[in-house]
Amino acid sequence: MTIPDDTAARLEALPPLRDVIAANGLDARKSLGQHFLLDLNLTRRIARLAEGRGGLAGGTVIEVGPGPGGLTRGLLAGPAARVIAIERDARAVQALQPLVEAFPGRFSIIEADALTMDPGALLDAAGDPGRCWIASNLPYNISTQLTVQWAERPERIAGMVLMYQKEVADRLIAEPGGRDYGRLSVLAQWRFRIAKGFDIGPRAFTPPPKVTSTVLIYETRPEPLAPADLHLLSAVTAAGFGQRRKMLRQSLKSLGDAEALLAAAGIEPTRRAETVSVEGFCALARALAARD
Repeated sequence: MTIPDDTAARLEALPPLRDVIAANGLDARKSLGQHFLLDLNLTRRIARLAEGRGGLAGGTVIEVGPGPGGLTRGLLAGPAARVIAIERDARAVQALQPLVEAFPGRFSIIEADALTMDPGALLDAAGDPGRCWIASNLPYNISTQLTVQWAERPERIAGMVLMYQKEVADRLIAEPGGRDYGRLSVLAQWRFRIAKGFDIGPRAFTPPPKVTSTVLIYETRPEPLAPADLHLLSAVTAAGFGQRRKMLRQSLKSLGDAEALLAAAGIEPTRRAETVSVEGFCALARALAARD
């Protein structure tokens, strides 16, 4: 699909985001985890993080929770062939109709819960046989759940640019040995290379959250970081980090003979989960598979 030459003019003709919010009664709702980012310089900067890694050009971007469309405008200003927005708030769906009209065939909205979203099915429906990028100012209340869900099925995802509460982002990029390193770190890093983009202060949002936000950039690994069965990796991380203050010979007892499992994986039984690398947990998952 050819990007229109008058894209900038079409975006300039749209009403300011605050007017969009007022006209559609789009007050941010805590139940939906909504905090709207209205600074178009920031939303364009977020979109460029994917563009700088070879993403978006000529492909499909799936945006989750666009709200009044600040990030949507940033994405449409770039080289993406199409942008598909997933939005469960009917008010926002209505508010984004002018964008549908301004970019026919390039921007579309699906009213749905993002937790039910299958990136592969959306790409197939759009006639795109390739992989997509996902971009989102993630709703706070489902950000972790969505991240794990995408880590479990990354085959049609080339990369992602996602915004989180800073404390969640810190957990996602944490390295072994730190207090932020945990199960979420392992599951996400197993399938993605993750890098920090930048922080955004509360005052950039409407309404301002009580915390700083952080943008992360994901690139899907061609292969998982180390061989492992997803369900077994999930099991060993849940057991290990479920009692993270205990030594692994204690915390892994729910999986059977913990000391034999650790010996098979080449991990000392006196270590704690927070000191074990992603590769180490994959070795535990393989040891569990071999025992069963």
